[in-house]
Amino acid sequence: MQLSPNDNNNFSLTRFESMLKTNSVLFFDSNEFEEIIHHYLENGKMALAKKATKLGLEQHPASINLRLFQVEMFVFENELETADKLLNELSLIEQSNEEIYIQKANILSRKDDHKSAIEMLEKALELTEDESDVFSLIGMEYLFLEDFENSKYYFMKCLENDEEDFSALYNIIYCFDYLEQNEEAIIYLNDFLNTNPYCEVAWHQVGKQYATLKDYKKALAAFDFAIISDDNFIGAYLEKGKVLEKLNRYQEAIESYTITLGLDDPTSFALLRIGKCYEKLQVNDLSLQFFTKCVEEDPLLDKGWIAITDFYFRKKNFKKALYYIEKAINIDSENVLYWKRYAKINAKLTLFEEAEHGYRKTLELGNYELDTWLIRNDILLKLGEFKAGINNIFQALEFYPECSELEYRLAGLYFNLNDETKGEYHLKNALNLDSEYIIILEELFPSVFKTKIVQKIIYTHKNTSL
Repeated sequence: MQLSPNDNNNFSLTRFESMLKTNSVLFFDSNEFEEIIHHYLENGKMALAKKATKLGLEQHPASINLRLFQVEMFVFENELETADKLLNELSLIEQSNEEIYIQKANILSRKDDHKSAIEMLEKALELTEDESDVFSLIGMEYLFLEDFENSKYYFMKCLENDEEDFSALYNIIYCFDYLEQNEEAIIYLNDFLNTNPYCEVAWHQVGKQYATLKDYKKALAAFDFAIISDDNFIGAYLEKGKVLEKLNRYQEAIESYTITLGLDDPTSFALLRIGKCYEKLQVNDLSLQFFTKCVEEDPLLDKGWIAITDFYFRKKNFKKALYYIEKAINIDSENVLYWKRYAKINAKLTLFEEAEHGYRKTLELGNYELDTWLIRNDILLKLGEFKAGINNIFQALEFYPECSELEYRLAGLYFNLNDETKGEYHLKNALNLDSEYIIILEELFPSVFKTKIVQKIIYTHKNTSL
């Protein structure tokens, strides 16, 4: 429980902390210790909670509740066997205490034995007067099991007991979403809204369901109801802005996003979306202004740096684009999206060594798209790095083993190195895979294409395939 300054329990907390500072020993009844421990747990002060539990048990060794707090400490420190042993002792003393079964379930859940955890929670459910908490715990165990139907059922039971349990409501919608039951979610939420017509969270979720179904008119209406219910609800304004963008109503979207900037500290998402809307409206100065604010607000948001870079790239201002993508790489050098753009921009600037480095870095970071291998190979060809090009193609063939585009390039590279045996082998492979792509050899290796040996291989292939 959170202790307020005027709460009588605050006196106990003050006395306890004074006792710790002076090393004196004061007496507290077991209820006071429970409240002190609960306060520390709620505020994440585990060391103090552990100290209070130890002192509490020294003064009240028979207190079941204090021993249950001790179990909680053991579980937190992952001493599961010790915790389980203590619970077994407590269950012999007090079989009707639901907290014993809840803690047993907690231990089983940590061991990934979620079915057994549910069995324990069902026993706790028979004993408890506070069903909502246990329903929520059972719902979470079913979530771990990816049994979304049962999980949904128990979170619904939570909401029946407490209509303001928005955590349960979000979990219910998560289950509907995972099961792709958008229509069913809308029906459920509308039933809930019949008895809670001013629940902004429910209206917000209805709007998101309609947006998923691309029923944007109803989505907008739902977000408007969410805003009527709570005109400070930032999430509703943001979702409304996203829907207005889908409808190409960019000025209205800007207005919706702008409202959020006055309700709280500006979010990088809202700043980015406003910039995107101005870009669609071709108001370039304001677009760049908001993209810049976005990266200032959150330098780690890659979408902001990408938006500025792509803006200048589309305007063919490649030097500016390169300036911003290099700034982005200095912040996050492991972002594959940055390196792809770095490579592409340098290629436009005919800085081929830098472009090749960019594509190589892209591959090292795990981007194995065929185009990445192909473009890197063509740049290596421009640089006269034929052996490096061959290595690049062989790496690509591990992912695309029957790709004629790779085989034609490999053939051309081998012919360029005067290795006619390997060149002939890969050219025949390429022709057998797709003879129409022979244009690759003609465009990338025109001198090779004109040689007698290559023309003979092409001629023979045509005649034998008729």
